[in-house]
Amino acid sequence: MARIIIDKNSSRKEVILTKAASLFREKGYKAASMRDLAESVGVEAASLYNHIKSKTELLHEICFGVANRFMHKMEEVEGEKISPIEKIEALIRFHIDEMILHYEEVYVMDREWKHLSDPYLSNFQNQRRMYRKRFAAIIEQGISLKNIKPIDASTAVLILLHAIGGIESWHRSTQKISAEALTANMISILIGGIAASAKG
Repeated sequence: MARIIIDKNSSRKEVILTKAASLFREKGYKAASMRDLAESVGVEAASLYNHIKSKTELLHEICFGVANRFMHKMEEVEGEKISPIEKIEALIRFHIDEMILHYEEVYVMDREWKHLSDPYLSNFQNQRRMYRKRFAAIIEQGISLKNIKPIDASTAVLILLHAIGGIESWHRSTQKISAEALTANMISILIGGIAASAKG
């Protein structure tokens, strides 16, 4: 019987989650089947159930795994003694890194979360809403200190996150710039777009 191939840094469960994220991104959660996943992993479908309970469990672990990483970073940044604009830059860099290094998981979290079922769906929506409120609160703090332009904070968060989501097209590009150049360009454009001028 075929076995799931792992390296010394990964468990079988982690291999399955990685393959599932790739499959869900490619086909969409609804269209992807456990048979598809088994073929991708290289085992019989029945063997998957030795490691996971269901396709639903996979979506849950992918969505909350990514969301929890973002929330952990938010808590870390909120506790740092740096300016609001520096906090925003730290969060943007983290988002960009996640989109570059863990693209398929982030894509699934951002696009397929609606297929979660309660109570997980409600929990995920609440966590997503809270993250954006905390992001907006940092922007509002920067506005009050006049190192961020007087903009609508909630709108700014949506625009920033949507722009970072556009890294999807960078992954598809056949003539893309390096990840380092992409990050530098995005930081320059996004932070430059919200930072108050030195004269202000």
